Amino acid sequence: MKTGAGILLEGLAGQGVTTLFGYPGAAVLPIYDELCDSAIRHVLVRHEQAAAHAADGYARASGKTGVCLATSGPGACNLVTGIATAYMDSVPMVALTGQVPTTSLGNDAFQEADITGITAPITKRSYLVKRTEDLAGIVREAFSISRTGRCGPVLIDLPRDVLANRIEHDGRHPEPAVRKGRRPTLRGHRGQIEKAVAALSGAERPVIYAGGGVVASGAAPEVVALAEALLIPVTTTLMGLGVIPGDHPLNLGMPGMHGTRHANAAITECDLLFAVGVRFDDRVTGEVETFAPGAAIVHIDIDPAEIGKIRPADIPIVGDAKAVLAEMIGRLQKRRGRDAWMQRIARVKAQHPHRCPDDGGLYPQQIIGELCSLLGGTGIIASEVGQNQMWTAQHYCFRRPRSWISSGGLGTMGYGLPAAMGAHFARPDEPISLIAGDGSLQMNIQEFGTIAQYAIPVKILVLNNRYLGMVRQWQELFYGRRYACTDLPAIDFAKIARAYGIAGETVEAGEDVRGALSNAIEHAGPYLVDFRIEREENVFPMVPPGAAINAMIDPGAG
Repeated sequence: MKTGAGILLEGLAGQGVTTLFGYPGAAVLPIYDELCDSAIRHVLVRHEQAAAHAADGYARASGKTGVCLATSGPGACNLVTGIATAYMDSVPMVALTGQVPTTSLGNDAFQEADITGITAPITKRSYLVKRTEDLAGIVREAFSISRTGRCGPVLIDLPRDVLANRIEHDGRHPEPAVRKGRRPTLRGHRGQIEKAVAALSGAERPVIYAGGGVVASGAAPEVVALAEALLIPVTTTLMGLGVIPGDHPLNLGMPGMHGTRHANAAITECDLLFAVGVRFDDRVTGEVETFAPGAAIVHIDIDPAEIGKIRPADIPIVGDAKAVLAEMIGRLQKRRGRDAWMQRIARVKAQHPHRCPDDGGLYPQQIIGELCSLLGGTGIIASEVGQNQMWTAQHYCFRRPRSWISSGGLGTMGYGLPAAMGAHFARPDEPISLIAGDGSLQMNIQEFGTIAQYAIPVKILVLNNRYLGMVRQWQELFYGRRYACTDLPAIDFAKIARAYGIAGETVEAGEDVRGALSNAIEHAGPYLVDFRIEREENVFPMVPPGAAINAMIDPGAG
């Protein structure tokens, strides 16, 4: 005889789960009781939202499905932002929530919330398990759904009596039923692939536009091979950073609102835009009508709903990016010279490099550049959301996929710190750094407790300008410098860190940056550096909202 909770943990282990992130409560005590005898490692966070973000970071760093656990009612509701974050960025996750007993469902019992209803729009599937006998099959099906096709979160809601009941169980976990629409198209249509190869080979000004779907598919080597074979420049979205090494001669950098001028110019002037694993996000396209206005569009995506959603595709290909690109590479025609196109891009790049002020102040660009120099492109970089995220995307040289952990679609402040924790448990032998703003960091700062408890050696680098920086930047540029509710009081983050037992220091001068970063990197455990940066430094270049991507502004550019 086995309890439902025991069957659940057995099912998780069967799916390869070794780590889950959670916070206990009455409704999930049967699970915690079984965890005492389980090989699965439980990481105790200090807030349920952090459990979801940590599971997300674990999944992004490893490529595996992340798992989080919370009790019923408020505990389950606290997972919602993290689940939505994973949904927007197509991250495989299984969220486990406690629930009141089945006999109390719908009666407004203590700590009851309809979490399956709440999360229906932000999950691939939400289950309410009503029979212990169904649990093993649902667990297996949930993991299958989470990582099949376009990845995403699945929620399993677990009433307390379902977890506590004992039933005969032979240890078998049935294969999930293959339902209509469950089996995605992996291999692209042969005729469409042939058209795409011919279009790429014949284009005079092609650009590869690669996103997070390339990372999810493991197709980065194929993107680089295709680009090198046909001498095609590559621009990668925020979620695609690392697909092509940042210092590769064909890398244009990031496109869009805070992208590079040469990436935006290349997209605007190209005659063929080869889009793979992207969704034509508004922060990339700007005014859609002016995005690659003269280009034919090849669009490859495993999710057919994305193709043509924002921009009609001339050559649509539904399929797994890695499989489609591998077949394309096998069909490549003779390479043609594109010297004039590459020279045009090089001229724009030379005229408009990302700038780093050198007036003696303490600037975020210098901090990120020094960090990249010291790490040599190794390890994992996580970020919060806001100016810190954009500065990192602009100035850090990512050299491989899954080395960049950041919330893209939802733009979730408070994501970075717990996501960095999760990434550490996925790849414990790699150095991990978090670049954070002082506003975002305070949203989940209680996770200093988790970091200290598990001695997670994350290096927390705070770009402290005492503002909600990105909001203040918009107020400066578009609201006449009317700074409403964005000025934050000074916080001594190093002192807070030390209160949790985390080493730290404060830096106020540019000449001390490299030494402080070296101290952090060489320290065996967690370490925080509070950089008091120039308060009103902005992220430039920038495309004003709703403008064309070639209408970038940068008041400080030469």
